[in-house]
Amino acid sequence: MDIKTVGVIGAGQMGSGIAHVFALAGFEVILNDIDTGSLDRAIASIGKNMDRQVKKDAVSEADKDAALKRIVTTQNTADFSKADLVIEAATEDEAVKCKIFESLIPHLADHAILTTNTSSISITRLAAATDRPERFMGFHFMNPVPVMKLVELIRGIATDDATFQACKGLVDKLGKTASVAEDFPGFIVNRILIPMINEAVYALHEGVGTAASIDSGMTLGAAHPMGPLQLADMIGLDTCLAIMRVLHEGMADSKYRPCPLLVKYVEAGWLGRKSGRGFYDYSGDQPVPTR
Repeated sequence: MDIKTVGVIGAGQMGSGIAHVFALAGFEVILNDIDTGSLDRAIASIGKNMDRQVKKDAVSEADKDAALKRIVTTQNTADFSKADLVIEAATEDEAVKCKIFESLIPHLADHAILTTNTSSISITRLAAATDRPERFMGFHFMNPVPVMKLVELIRGIATDDATFQACKGLVDKLGKTASVAEDFPGFIVNRILIPMINEAVYALHEGVGTAASIDSGMTLGAAHPMGPLQLADMIGLDTCLAIMRVLHEGMADSKYRPCPLLVKYVEAGWLGRKSGRGFYDYSGDQPVPTR
């Protein structure tokens, strides 16, 4: 099908990044959030990130200006009646996502494809909460979206081939690479990545090393571009915990048990970069370990 207009629900880090790449690729983008402040911050962030691309000669000034004009913001789901494809990129909470779908579905065109950027929740189960399980699938971007080249595509049990092929074609148009995953908890990337982060938190919890030594051990000793605790802070500790809980419940295996220290940090509101404090404190010029 010919997809020209893409709707994005959620103007956080992931949603704004998804809007960014689709607008640059020539699509009309409708960016939705319940909070006007989030929408304003998203547009400002997209502009700054595009400016970085201009400085690196990855994008021309004219292309940047044209892309920004292709993004419209709204708090009204009725505006998605024009969308050929909608990507839900709200918080990693199944009940929240299902509530969003309930409010969105009455406004969608019959031909519209509905997708979710969930990083771990069952696609089949989410699809069953909609009126179009055959035109529903997982469309999981990596963070930060403008930089990372991979997109996980996950079919639910009812997803038809036309929907899959349409989404695969979009990944190609964005200049990214598709990785097809089966509908298991965590899919591929987070099935491997988040338990590694959880194990790093256990190492910190048990006093095996400090946050700095654990992160330098993995950056210098395993050639990771970022330490696991630094990465957790960037992802958001609440998101890491939500994914670990999905893995633990979905697999019924104790190896996926969330570390108590991760739970404690989330309960304290220490969610990482977005809250100013996680495994590192970001209030100063340089991040300082909190443990």
